[in-house]
Amino acid sequence: MTTKIIEFDEVCQACDGTGIYQGFAETDGIGVVCKRCSGTGKHHFKHTYEEFYKKKKALKIKHVLECNPGIGVGLGGGKFTYEDWGGMSYKDWFEGKPFPNGSEMRKYSCPAWYYQCADYERKPEWDQCISCGSFSNCKHFSHKEACWARFDKEQEGK
Repeated sequence: MTTKIIEFDEVCQACDGTGIYQGFAETDGIGVVCKRCSGTGKHHFKHTYEEFYKKKKALKIKHVLECNPGIGVGLGGGKFTYEDWGGMSYKDWFEGKPFPNGSEMRKYSCPAWYYQCADYERKPEWDQCISCGSFSNCKHFSHKEACWARFDKEQEGK
């Protein structure tokens, strides 16, 4: 493990190198001494980092989701399984395997909701999806299995 440092002086971005800050509260030609650079116009940048060699293992992770569209996930003391949430085993993910077809969070989201987060280019733009508010308020959400079936059919051959 090698620790490296990047360090240099740059123009202070808060005051554009003037040493004077003028925000929304300073008007009519009044400015204040920039707090970021103490009025010097110069900001000293220093970043310390560990050089990357290979991906490390996450020892406590057993299951990986491609994305989470904003739902609290977990096993709930045995109420749920990993498969209830979609995704794949951490072992397979770590080995570089792709997320298998059907591994979306299908029990708790619809294709539009899921792919808005996972891959916006794959998000369906169906007329029937148009609704106000959240995806779970869509009149078709209680029958989202049909939406997933349509999504799968449309994805065949892509």
